[in-house]
Amino acid sequence: MNAPTDRDLILRARRGENTAYSELVTRYQTSVFNVCYRILHNYFDAEDLAQETFIRALDRLHTFDLEREFSPWVRRIAANLCLNHLEAQKPSAALDEDRDEDKTQSPAEQVEVKERSEQIRAALASLPPHYRIVIELRHYQELSYAEIAAELNIPLSDVKSHLFRARQLLAEKLHAPD
Repeated sequence: MNAPTDRDLILRARRGENTAYSELVTRYQTSVFNVCYRILHNYFDAEDLAQETFIRALDRLHTFDLEREFSPWVRRIAANLCLNHLEAQKPSAALDEDRDEDKTQSPAEQVEVKERSEQIRAALASLPPHYRIVIELRHYQELSYAEIAAELNIPLSDVKSHLFRARQLLAEKLHAPD
């Protein structure tokens, strides 16, 4: 038997079937966590807000338009929660260390890659949240401009201008003398 569609699971969850909603959580927990982590740069905050995302989504499941895709809707909830969290926190949380190292590189190369990665993360973390989110959705979630506009509920022209300005700011931060 084929796996149930998201629409089927949503309908079942609306009727109170907990296992149906658990299946939706299982399907999307990684992508929701990734959205949270890319925005927050803090593993524990990302975990907390990913869980909060699914609680909010369940509370609002009755408002979900069944003609749309579930994934962008739940990721938008995650992004909004994260942006609200950052807004409430100012200054933003400290960055976690990058633990993904390429073992085929020499130790010097590994240090160089790690330092560059930290520079990029720091530059991203220093961006205003509305710029950070479009970078996250475009470059890490690989959404099209139209998908970003739909996910953030902003005009396509704003997506383009936010991306342009975010890239300019990143370039300035990454090429600034130390």
